[in-house]
Amino acid sequence: MTVAKKGDWVFVHYVGKFDSGETFDSSLSGAPLDFILGEGDLIEGFDKNVEGMKIGDKKNIVLEPAEAYGDYNEEQVMTVERAMFGEDFEPEADMQLALQMEDGQRALATITAFDDKSVTLDMNHPLAGKKLHFELELIEVKDASEKPAHSCAGSCGSCGGCGG
Repeated sequence: MTVAKKGDWVFVHYVGKFDSGETFDSSLSGAPLDFILGEGDLIEGFDKNVEGMKIGDKKNIVLEPAEAYGDYNEEQVMTVERAMFGEDFEPEADMQLALQMEDGQRALATITAFDDKSVTLDMNHPLAGKKLHFELELIEVKDASEKPAHSCAGSCGSCGGCGG
């Protein structure tokens, strides 16, 4: 039986839940998440736990923030002038924005508050600081050389299936 190892192209169905049992993401209604094991395209704990699984294996794991999206950092919350977004900008609570930073890096921010003059942006990943529970099932293992240059299969969930 094939065992998933670093460098393999793996296909995994998953359900991600919070401590409360609420589901935050799942691949079950679509294609499994596919990625090259060990390349760092996914959160560390997810990647590490798929390694060594056999096709058909199911596993329940719990990831602390350090193995997932990191601790919540208050320094990643900032208030900026609303005028920076232009006159036609209509902010909404929990709206996510893709921003281009001064250093050229791209970042995702969530609007947490706003008024007529300012907008408060949270640059933390929405799952930062949270303990995450995953139900994993290894569906398939292929040789990485078979993977096309871009293979997302519609599984661009919070596990980072597209690598950004």
